[in-house]
Amino acid sequence: MGKKFEIVREFEVPSSPEQVWEAITTGTGGWLWPMEYEPRTGGAAPFGGTVTAWDPPHRLTARSEGEVEGAENQTLNQLDHVIEPRENGSWVRYVHSGIFVDDWDNQYDGANQHTDFYLHTLRQYLAHFPGRPAAYTAVEGPAASAAPGSFDAVRRGLGLADDAAEGARVRVEPTGIAPLDAVVDYRGAHFIGLRTDDALYRFFGRDAFGAPVGVAVHEFAAGADRKETERVWQDWLTGLFARP
Repeated sequence: MGKKFEIVREFEVPSSPEQVWEAITTGTGGWLWPMEYEPRTGGAAPFGGTVTAWDPPHRLTARSEGEVEGAENQTLNQLDHVIEPRENGSWVRYVHSGIFVDDWDNQYDGANQHTDFYLHTLRQYLAHFPGRPAAYTAVEGPAASAAPGSFDAVRRGLGLADDAAEGARVRVEPTGIAPLDAVVDYRGAHFIGLRTDDALYRFFGRDAFGAPVGVAVHEFAAGADRKETERVWQDWLTGLFARP
C-alpha cells in the first residue's frame, strides 16, 4: 500500500531568477542529469509527466501519476520549484512529493539525502559554471557494489585523506584516470563532490540504500569526450570491485 512523502528545501543563491530558471529547465545536465520540459502548462515533463505550472522565471511544477518512469516503487511524483527575487539574488523553494509504494523508509531516506546533494550541486553550478553547457556522464558499479560498506572502496580508490574536509584543495589519482586537482565541495557519509576548473565530479554511496555505488561527471570544457569519460570511470568502478 502506498504512503505519501514530501521533501522540502528552501535556500538563497546569488543568482538572478532567470539564471535559476535556466538551470532547472534547460541546464539540468550541469548539476542533475539532462531533462527536457515542454515549455508550457500542459506540456510534457520528465518521468512521463506533465507540466502543471509554467511561469518563467517564478514557478515550475511537473507531475507524474500512475507508472512513474524509472521509479518502479512510486505511483506519484511531483517536483515543484518556486523562485523569488531577492536584493542580491534569488530565494528558491523546492518540494519533491509523491507516493512510495514499497520499502518506504529506505526510499524516503535515499530521496531525502540525494536531495541535499543534488541541490548543493545546483548551487555549485550556479556559482562556478552558470549557463555553461555540460557533457554529462553517469556510471554505476557492478552488483557487488550494492553491498553495505562499498562506498569505502570508492573513498580509498580516490585516495582522499580522512581529514580532507569541504573546502580543501586536493589532488586525487584514480587508477587509470588522469590526476585531478580539485576542491572538495561536498563530503558526507554517502556522497563526495569534487570540483575542478572545468568539471563537477559526484560520487554516490548508494550502497547505503541497497543500490550500486555510482559516479556522475558534469564536464564544461569544450570538446569533452563523453564516451571516453564513461569508459575510464566505468573501468575504474569495475576495477574497485573486481574479485581478487
